[in-house]
Amino acid sequence: MIGTPPSFIPSLLHLTLPSSSTTITMLSVVFQPNSQPRRWKSSAVFRGYISHRGRNIDESKESASPRDTEGHGTHTSTTAAGSSVHNASLFEYASGEARGMASKARIAAYKICWSSGCYDSDILAAMDQAIYDGVHVISLSVGATGHAPQYDHDSIAIGAFSASQHGIVVSCSAGNSGPDPYTAVNIAPWILTVGASTIDREFPADVVLGNGGVFSGVSLYSGDPLVDIKLPLVYAGDVGNRYCYMGSISPSKVQGKIVVCDRGGNARVEKGAAVKLAGGLGMILANTADSGEELIADSHLLPATEVGEIAADKIREYVKLSQYPTATINFRGTIIGTSPSAPKVAAFSSRGPNYLTPEILKPDVIAPGVNILAGWTGFVGPTDLEIDPRRVEFNIISGTSMSCPHVSGIVALLRKAYPDWSPAAIKSALVTTAHNLDNSGKNIKDLASSEESTPFIHGAGHVDPNSALNPGLVYDMDTSDYIAFLCAIGYDSKRIAVFVREPPSSDICSGKEGSPGNLNYPSFSVVFQSNSDVVTYRRTVKNVGNSLDAVYEVEVNAPANVDIKVSPSRLVFNAENKTVSYDITFSSVSSGWSSINSATFGSIEWSNGIHRVRSPIAVKWRQGSSRESI
Repeated sequence: MIGTPPSFIPSLLHLTLPSSSTTITMLSVVFQPNSQPRRWKSSAVFRGYISHRGRNIDESKESASPRDTEGHGTHTSTTAAGSSVHNASLFEYASGEARGMASKARIAAYKICWSSGCYDSDILAAMDQAIYDGVHVISLSVGATGHAPQYDHDSIAIGAFSASQHGIVVSCSAGNSGPDPYTAVNIAPWILTVGASTIDREFPADVVLGNGGVFSGVSLYSGDPLVDIKLPLVYAGDVGNRYCYMGSISPSKVQGKIVVCDRGGNARVEKGAAVKLAGGLGMILANTADSGEELIADSHLLPATEVGEIAADKIREYVKLSQYPTATINFRGTIIGTSPSAPKVAAFSSRGPNYLTPEILKPDVIAPGVNILAGWTGFVGPTDLEIDPRRVEFNIISGTSMSCPHVSGIVALLRKAYPDWSPAAIKSALVTTAHNLDNSGKNIKDLASSEESTPFIHGAGHVDPNSALNPGLVYDMDTSDYIAFLCAIGYDSKRIAVFVREPPSSDICSGKEGSPGNLNYPSFSVVFQSNSDVVTYRRTVKNVGNSLDAVYEVEVNAPANVDIKVSPSRLVFNAENKTVSYDITFSSVSSGWSSINSATFGSIEWSNGIHRVRSPIAVKWRQGSSRESI
């Protein structure tokens, strides 16, 4: 699933990293510097599909090769490593120069998904083939549905473990099941898990009501405008179905009118198609509480716009109370600026706490994933609907599938700059240099709630590629650390053998008992068993700064109702001591359950006056079930 045009780099994410000839694998995509990838072995990769279907592939409907017939693979691969293209746009929206994050990287594409789904055996076969081909980064905009499966039942986690053993960074999407908690997938600690954020570019399309009310929305509609008068306005719930399912709307009640459709239940662009087929002239896509103020632009087949929950409630009320409700939509093109502020966390972006191991904070970081311009296949239209006859070279879509390849491209550049760094060191550099402020200087907000985001939502924060190039200190790990982690969560030799791919060894966990929170992770997630609990973790940091002689002092921003002590509070590095360990003790100081929130947040930061190495802290009290809402 791969195309050639590159992706747009959002103006919030500036890059001055060195050029790269690395290769990216998209399983979707692969980076591989200074060599040609071996020929893709298709017969080995899709045997799972053949076994399940019981017949050969119908290539009139989908390709047996990585040729993209759906668009997703082209979009993600060009985001990661597309070449520079001038005057790129979608119907003149987001016009400008487009290029991938690592535009000189090479891409190798491996087919893992089909119209009937993605097969575990094919995922593992593709990842094994990528490892054999010598790639440096595997970018996977794919994940499990529902809660994350156990690590040894998760093909992506198993394949990523092997990739990590071979020095390959695996970057994965966190999922699009937000804003509910415990929804993040691809949460194994050896995976770099990426959530989605907004950028400072909007495609405004405002609703103007008959009573003079104006409400901001967004749209990528490019056809003929609405007539120059306000049209009758109806609510879909009054004329068939509030979600505007295909065939559910009464043509006699919507013909010549604008229809208000609630978001949810089916694809956003499908709602507009349903309205158009029923004879409607326009659509207002109305957010509900699940999506809040998150606005995602779509290339609708009829004049349409999406509005946030607050505006949606007022528009529905106007339709209900007005005797002759009318409206029109004003399309205003592309606007880049600081209002609204960005980045914000997308409401759809999956969140923590970590469903399997709450002592490991997930997601790790967020990156641009809303309204992203990138390359598109010529096989289908921009809406991916059968009734869409349009064909485009670029498309603008949203999802953690779009944020993942942004980070994959940054990883490729870091991999080129530091070829000897381990996957864990590269992840650490991204995590400890991520920022938590938007372009107005305020804390990043969550679009689902309009409140400040937390580490359970955005991990360490928004990636900052230039800062990651010079992190100062890194938290490093290797295979033995991950084995110790698996031992700590109770995996026996048979379950661990799934990852190491060797016969079970009865003594593999000998001397490795302990807390999973002691994994040398660049962030902290603490679970208290009582209101007087005390938890101590150990961490080791490596000096990768320009000076061998460096002294770092700690600054603690303790979460509410938590006391934190760091020992030592001063880390001294020199030529003989490039790595130094410290202990961090978390003590619950609440007087009772009623006085504490279910989760609180903070950070620690090591600084030598040049580098600021920040680790987020999330603390949760276990009150009954560990799966309670946060």
